[in-house]
Order: sequence, then structure tokens, then C-alpha cells
Amino acid sequence: MKTKLFVLFLILSAPGFSQGGEKNFIDQNYIQVMGKAEMEVVPDLIDLKIIIDENDVRGKTTISELEKLMLEKLTSIGIDLKKDLAVRDLASNFKSHLILKNEIILSKEYILTVHDGKTAATVFLELEKIGVSNISVEKLDHSEMETFRQDVKINAVKAAKQKAEFMTRAIGQDAGRALYIEELEIPVYYPRASNIMLRGAAKDESTAEVPDIEFDKIKLEYSVLVRFELK
Repeated sequence: MKTKLFVLFLILSAPGFSQGGEKNFIDQNYIQVMGKAEMEVVPDLIDLKIIIDENDVRGKTTISELEKLMLEKLTSIGIDLKKDLAVRDLASNFKSHLILKNEIILSKEYILTVHDGKTAATVFLELEKIGVSNISVEKLDHSEMETFRQDVKINAVKAAKQKAEFMTRAIGQDAGRALYIEELEIPVYYPRASNIMLRGAAKDESTAEVPDIEFDKIKLEYSVLVRFELK
């Protein structure tokens, strides 16, 4: 019975020490604080979904001719078709959709990436002139999102350090090295793609400047829990 109790005592006591006999951070005096940082980012990757179908060309031209005209129009306003335009379903050309029992509508869907609100507005206006009006905002993102994520996390840790320093100064002590850091996950806020606003549009289209589409900003927010050695 004595042997069993002795072994049990060793097992329960072991977590209090690390290799080399150093103290675990739990056995040290520490201050625990939470740091938080935020950033708002204007999206520079704006995916527009463009659909052309036979409803756009009935009695006027063919859908293939409308597609050709659309590509020419996009090129004329400075769109790099090879880089920024893609067909949604690469396995097919024009899709057939059964609308009624005896009516089949051909359609084709594109994803066009633009990089600012004014270009997006130009696409809307110029394609509408040739009869392509089925355009919507599919997705908003930023090309340097991963860098921004890292920056916000770093700022959150710095905020925790600053908080620990002024709190320990109030009691005549200092915050030392970090003993423990835990990232608290907060989902990134991506604005709803449909939540857009046109500004600067004039009633007289012949003299109007291209309006600017104002998108909601992408919001990054991170929090960290940090324990600093209390000196």
C-alpha cells in the first residue's frame, strides 16, 4: 500500500516541473491580460458575375454575337481578359436551361475580377449599353489579406503587452517575458456582396461621370490572451 501511494504522489507532482528542473509557468507569478486589434480594409478584388442568355438578344442578334460584343467592350475599357475574366463552368460552352416544357434558353456565366469601385461601375454601365444587364457582385476580398491578418495579430499582442505594463506599474512591479499566448478566433467580417451603393450618378447619362460604387470595408478583428511573468 505504501508503494502505491508513493507512485501516485510522484505522478501528481510531476506536472509542476519541466525538464531540467525549471518551473512551469503555472508555478510562476504572472499577470494575464487580453489584447485586441482591428483593421478595416477596402476590397481590391471584386468578383462580378455576368450572365448572358437568349433573353438578352431575342429578335436583335445571336447570343454568340452578344458574347463577342461583350468581350470587345470589356477590352475597350481596359479589362485584361486573360487575367481577370473566366467562364464559371469551363467544361461547357453555352448551357441549356429548360424554362418551360417547350422552351430552352441558352446561357453562359462569367466571373470578372475588377479592382476598384469605379471600374465596377464602368462595367455595369458599359455592358448595359449593349444589352447585358444580368450582372451582380459575387465576392469581395483583398489581394494582401494574409499580410493584413498577420499585422492585426501582431498589434493584438502588442496591445496586450502595453496593457500588462501599465497595470503592473500601478503596483510597482514590471511585466516580464511572455509565458503563454493564446489566439482567440474571431471570424473575419466580409461584407455582403449585394450591399453596395452607387454615388455620383447623374440623371443625364450623356453628361454624367462614371459613378463610384462604394463597398463596405472588410473588417479584421483579433484578440489574444497573454500571460506575462510578473517581476
